[in-house]
Amino acid sequence: MAQQYFDIGVTTYHTQTLAARQSNTLSAVQEVQEAQQPQVPIILIHAFPIDHRMWDKAAERLIAHFDDDANTLHIAARDIYAFEMPGAGETPIPTAEQTGEVAEDGAYTQAMDRMAESFVAKLHELGYSQAIWVGISMGGYAVLAIHRLFPEAVQGLVLCDTKASADLGQARANRLRIAQICETEHTTDPVMHFVEVQPHDSEIKRSPEFIEQFTSWIRSQNPLGIAWRQRMAAGRTDETPYLSRMDVPVGIICGDRDPSSPPEAMAQLADQIEQSTLVEPPSVVFTVIYHAGHFSCVEQPQVFADALYRFIARVDGVHIEDIDIHE
Repeated sequence: MAQQYFDIGVTTYHTQTLAARQSNTLSAVQEVQEAQQPQVPIILIHAFPIDHRMWDKAAERLIAHFDDDANTLHIAARDIYAFEMPGAGETPIPTAEQTGEVAEDGAYTQAMDRMAESFVAKLHELGYSQAIWVGISMGGYAVLAIHRLFPEAVQGLVLCDTKASADLGQARANRLRIAQICETEHTTDPVMHFVEVQPHDSEIKRSPEFIEQFTSWIRSQNPLGIAWRQRMAAGRTDETPYLSRMDVPVGIICGDRDPSSPPEAMAQLADQIEQSTLVEPPSVVFTVIYHAGHFSCVEQPQVFADALYRFIARVDGVHIEDIDIHE
């Protein structure tokens, strides 16, 4: 039984009961409420250093897919939620006791696994036993931990702009350096580089609208929450040895201009997963989103939703070529 170590924020984008209520049809509401088994939901887990709001546009477009195709394809509409990491948005920062062990360098060595377990406990609290878990960047670390610890809670995984390896050496030290500055100076300045324009960036990431939105999201974060998540990520487990043990369908999505998880790195991740003997090939649905960087669901929400819908279709046994989606 999963233990909920941390408070987990939940944003509900779509549920069958909510959709029925919006249709103003009492019989539809009763039909959903009387169903014995809820549909396996989609759980979205956000990136660092922001919160669930990065999913808003992609979630809206994914819901539209279900609405558009409900009567023509055998793809059941799914409940869609976003889970908030501890210390992100309005979610409380865990206490030292909740956080667990701390390494000599200040990294939190139990926190990622405790967050993963807390996510599964929240899933159970919502009334589900399984989910399709979608994680981007640091959210990808979380969903890999969920599969390692609670494989029975996973119907499928979607790994977006992320990696399986742990931080070593300078990468780990840099996370901890940023955490310390955020804590001692109570500032988000050390992570504002995420909005700085780089030569390889997409036109969307360079746009004033994107810069303004992302700046607002980062500035609204609690610096202590940013620090906590950096220390958690610094102390996480290397998930690479577990990739070949994947026993569920896996989707991989990445931006073609992602500097930290480029397509070639994500392709290697896909190859490692496809070495699994536990799933009949092809076990990986791999999508590169063009004109997008590390935050692909924000930069290209429609194309991201299309790719996610493709994967859900595969899970439901519908071939990709049967779907008319945006290119």
